[in-house]
Amino acid sequence: MFQGTFDLETATRIDASALSDVLFERGIYWASGRAGLVDLVAAHKWFNLAALNGRKDAVVLRQEVAGQMSDTDISAAQREARAWVSAH
Repeated sequence: MFQGTFDLETATRIDASALSDVLFERGIYWASGRAGLVDLVAAHKWFNLAALNGRKDAVVLRQEVAGQMSDTDISAAQREARAWVSAH
């Protein structure tokens, strides 16, 4: 585990597109079951957030995941995505 410190004054800002990449990877993580559990609600949420941040391929994967979800699950994923946007 990292036990050092960060020097925020000399830190380099990451490219704005990096956020969409991280969000997209979170969607892949939950859609693929890398943790041993597939969570389509979480996958939809993260793909939705990645799409909102410019990842065009996230739109396709979000639609693919949504095709396997109930309307109730899609609504839950959308609520979670809105909550994440509000918090960040």
